[in-house]
Amino acid sequence: MRGDQERQEGFIVFTSLEDRIPADHPLRAIRRMVDKALREMSPLIDSLYAERGRISIPPEYLLRAQMVQILFAIPSERRLCEHLEYNLLFRWFVGLPLSEPVWHPTTFTKNRDRLLSSEVAGAFFEKIRAQAEAEKLLSREHFSVDGTLLEAAASLKSFRAKDEGGPKDGGNTPVGGGGRNPEVDFHGERRSNATHASTTDPEARLAKKGRGKEAKLAYAGHIVVENRHGLIVGCDLTPATGTAEEEAALTLLSCERARRRGRLTVGADKGYHTKNFVKKTRALRITPHVAEKKRCNVIDQRTTGWEGYQVSMRRRKIVEEPFGWMKTVGGLRKLRHRGTKKVRAVFTFTCACFNLVRLRNLGAELCPE
Repeated sequence: MRGDQERQEGFIVFTSLEDRIPADHPLRAIRRMVDKALREMSPLIDSLYAERGRISIPPEYLLRAQMVQILFAIPSERRLCEHLEYNLLFRWFVGLPLSEPVWHPTTFTKNRDRLLSSEVAGAFFEKIRAQAEAEKLLSREHFSVDGTLLEAAASLKSFRAKDEGGPKDGGNTPVGGGGRNPEVDFHGERRSNATHASTTDPEARLAKKGRGKEAKLAYAGHIVVENRHGLIVGCDLTPATGTAEEEAALTLLSCERARRRGRLTVGADKGYHTKNFVKKTRALRITPHVAEKKRCNVIDQRTTGWEGYQVSMRRRKIVEEPFGWMKTVGGLRKLRHRGTKKVRAVFTFTCACFNLVRLRNLGAELCPE
């Protein structure tokens, strides 16, 4: 017999968010790791706030909300606040009780300079990395390095001559249409980072990843992963210059060298096959397992003939997995923030979120129920 829908308000049910989330939900393991990291970061967070004045929204709420936005590919903070209004799972993860109202989206804007900083993001990344280290999930010898371009939150139409000149001295030529977004013809104009800059994001640089690729305003993201489980052990973001990948990789590898004893290896693609990179990695007592070139090969047969070199060539592709996740899920295919400082913080937070997901998956694989 067909049942009728309830047309009268039912009884009020008193329950907690904790009771509504399944015990085996994937976010539970991630929440435990996040809470542990935030507890250890409490002294740093305390130093960001004045001792007197109006009580703020707990910074832990805002940081967890930032992670929800990354983990679930929520496109904007306004949409994130809408989800927090009705999504019990998100409320539980953030720690926001049902009795408390959701804050206004501009709260993120007002707290961005304080919480969305390289210092806070770097500290959080290191805490998550330390948890992986404590579980002995990181390789102590073999690593891979790579970089990628992250498209800036700026249009090519904003890339104008630094002297703010017109078409005669290199400015963009409007060909029709009015208003704030006119059509622009770039044919016949030479544009470079030396003579032009974006009016929307002056710190973005015009760059392309390889031959035949389109140039776009972008930043360069760099990571070092360990070859056992593919966890990110070091990350950085720099302006997209021609030497950014090599310089950032050497900086990250020198930090990893300071943590480790013994000889290390690093796998990399042909973009790192240069005399300078090979020489400086060897000076750090790191064996460079870079892909060979047909011409101007600077890797000798003592390295390429070793069995470990072939293993590094196979495993180095694992460095592409974090970039794929960050661009498809983490929201970094097209940046939402401007300026190196904010973009670096977002990139670091996203790297930490990738490690959180990877650690949760590894826990499920290593300790199946």
